[in-house]
Amino acid sequence: MPRDRRLGDGDRKLFTLVSAAAYANPFGEQRTSLDAAITEAAAGEPGWTPRMLQRVGARLTALGVNGKLDVRDFGERDRALVEDSVLFEAFHRILTPLDAYIGAQERALDASLRVPFARDCLRELVARGISPERARRMLELFYQMRRAFYFISRGLVGDSRCMRQLRETLWEAVFTRDIRRYERHLWNRMEDFSTIIVGETGTGKGAAAAAIGLSGFIPWNDKAEAFAHHLQASLLPIHLNEFPESLFESEIFGHRKGAFTGAVGNYEGALSRCREHASVFFDEIGEATLPVQVKLLRVLQERVFTPVGSREYKRFAGRILAATHRSLPELRAQGALRDDFFYRLCSNMIEVPPLRMRLAQAPAELAQLVRHLCARITGSEDSELAAEVTASIERDLGASYPFPGNVRELEQCVRRVLLTGACARDDRRAHAQDQALAQAFSGGALTAEQLVQRYCAALYARHESFVEVARITGLDRRTVKKHVETQQSQ
Repeated sequence: MPRDRRLGDGDRKLFTLVSAAAYANPFGEQRTSLDAAITEAAAGEPGWTPRMLQRVGARLTALGVNGKLDVRDFGERDRALVEDSVLFEAFHRILTPLDAYIGAQERALDASLRVPFARDCLRELVARGISPERARRMLELFYQMRRAFYFISRGLVGDSRCMRQLRETLWEAVFTRDIRRYERHLWNRMEDFSTIIVGETGTGKGAAAAAIGLSGFIPWNDKAEAFAHHLQASLLPIHLNEFPESLFESEIFGHRKGAFTGAVGNYEGALSRCREHASVFFDEIGEATLPVQVKLLRVLQERVFTPVGSREYKRFAGRILAATHRSLPELRAQGALRDDFFYRLCSNMIEVPPLRMRLAQAPAELAQLVRHLCARITGSEDSELAAEVTASIERDLGASYPFPGNVRELEQCVRRVLLTGACARDDRRAHAQDQALAQAFSGGALTAEQLVQRYCAALYARHESFVEVARITGLDRRTVKKHVETQQSQ
């Protein structure tokens, strides 16, 4: 049969939508619109995914000859559209077993498990005219895409605008803004894209880093019918504030026997243990000493390092992720973070929003987070228990409580309620403002304007709401905001 078949206008329109959806960010608004157009229904409705697969699958089957579809039968104009649709359908058909496999890998904790559905998936793709080499590459991409969705969506929940943007940004940190470009040119070049994650203590910077690191590329081992290594081997977290300054270099670069007192044997540091395509995550990078920053700068620029006490050059084939809760401008101004190291590290910068911002944008996110935390703590989902915990937190802390410890504080609130039925506010910041106001007042040197400014600032530290401060003081909300911001800038 001549291999120059053409799609009809209806099929070309449908497959153009499918092709765009196949490479769209699943956390972006564009993908939601494309899915709705493909299914001719609102995305997220019950049975939405099966309807989408049914429609795409039915058209692919109808295009087959004697029950067999071969993408090579189509002319150049339409071949890419048909191939993308074949891949799209194949990927969505294995979503459930992929999720089960990822969950099994999380529980296994050691060697990579055999993938029971892989052989059938590869056989089907090849039968539809996709080369064996590309079929294997697509299986690797399917696994990587599903891991990214799995860890981003489960590790960073919330419907606030800032959290939706964060999930979209994390996906781009794994696959860039263009998955086609990633698949063709960058899948084995992501070690050149270091990332720094900033945000207040307890916001979830570690979860964001884990979502990126655990979603790194893992090659397929055809002989073992498994991926080359366990997914946990894709990420090596190093918490720099856990080590004394004298051990920083050893933990990162490793050391050779006799390099210093106590070095009784060779030690492989994080950079040596990191696999190709994997990531090393330096939590609290602001704690790194200046000599360590100089050495890491060389790693970023030249991809080589030397263990302590050695002259041997070793290659680093992974990616560097870093995080800090400290202000980057302040760290640089203080000389604690070298400018050259910062500029080489920040090819991508991600900010994790504080919980108070999330709740200001979407108050219902508190209940959503409590459900998520309760399920993680108890090991099962119980809507009545989650509702009871949420009610206790709202009762004891109040609607305007700013959660200075962010999600980490909320998690401990959930645990406290599960244990005792109640939780307590953390009013340290408000108490500090109260003390500062009392000391300034007792000194007797405040002007009336300064007194109002400090009083507004103290109230704002307690309530985190300009509206509430305006209600208490009888001042206009804009006046309150001006007073608070003036005091905070001093």
